[in-house]
Amino acid sequence: MAIKVLVVDDSALMRRQLRKILESAGDFEIELARDGQEAINLNLSYKPDVISLDINMPVMDGLTALAYIMASRPVPVVMVSSLTQDGAMATFESLALGAVDYIGKPGGTISLTIDEIADELIEKLKSAAKAKIRDKQKGKSAEERLQEVKEAEKPKPKFVRRGLHTQEVTTIPGLVLIGVSTGGPSCLEEILPLLPEDFPLPIVVAQHMPGSFTASFANRLNNICKLQVLEANKLLSLTPGTIYIAKGGADVAITNRGSVIMVQPKPEHPKFLWHPSVELLGQSVLEHYDPKKVIAVLLTGMGYDGADAFAEIKKQGGKTIAESEETATVFGMPQELIARRGATLVLPSYKIAGQLTVWAQELIKERT
Repeated sequence: MAIKVLVVDDSALMRRQLRKILESAGDFEIELARDGQEAINLNLSYKPDVISLDINMPVMDGLTALAYIMASRPVPVVMVSSLTQDGAMATFESLALGAVDYIGKPGGTISLTIDEIADELIEKLKSAAKAKIRDKQKGKSAEERLQEVKEAEKPKPKFVRRGLHTQEVTTIPGLVLIGVSTGGPSCLEEILPLLPEDFPLPIVVAQHMPGSFTASFANRLNNICKLQVLEANKLLSLTPGTIYIAKGGADVAITNRGSVIMVQPKPEHPKFLWHPSVELLGQSVLEHYDPKKVIAVLLTGMGYDGADAFAEIKKQGGKTIAESEETATVFGMPQELIARRGATLVLPSYKIAGQLTVWAQELIKERT
């Protein structure tokens, strides 16, 4: 059965190009909308399985339209946003409102832009059509949803953070790895703020994301987490109580310099399909750190990135968590870890921070 998709874009040329791409895939029934207001109306009358929604539009912008869509008839939405800092912030707001995924729209002419994102668009729309919608704002009006998202962007009182890089730390009691893809930003925003300010381990996160987005994402998380959050955009020593977000458009690895354990960005490796590669991150830990001191978490995302390496970490004595189907927007990555018998525990997202804290304290006790 064809997937019913509603394409929303104010550019007539862009709408034609998107229709052409989706028609060539042969798996879609397509309807078009010119602005956010049309999108709201067609969501109720056409009843699409998935929506491709531009952010910057006249009459009604994509964020406002998304809020009304999620309040009236929730449906998987893939946002189309520019690869700029403003585009990144709008994208994270849309994910907080309930969008499942996003497509980064590079600069240049429309025809070249479409050629660059065609395969990604088809793949993400197919995946999103099967995704689980997690409506954390159920029962709220569109206006209430928008107000809540805008409030979240306001600066918060700063916590006293332990993870300051005032000196190199030569030994760390353990290490947390997190791999995540589709649905990841919202999932991480649920888990990481629950970690206590005295969390004793460094955390390295590989979230599939464009390079122009990760600095903004790290800043956003830093605003809501008790721990310090940094973009790992250069070679950094790992410090307890710090969260390192792998720079997008690259890969990330754990390495050592003498007795100092470090996180290192690397050029995208052609061997891996997704970037920053969770699999490469896991493999680097197996090469440079004691897996018995590793906690590895595989969260929502399509595909199997990280499943093999994280299963090997468990086999060699580490502890692993796979996000359960109950909360995963896309159950692909955690399901692959479970299928490889690589999950020590299978947990919903709201229980993961608590389990990480328990295991981190156990590693501290073992060290003493």
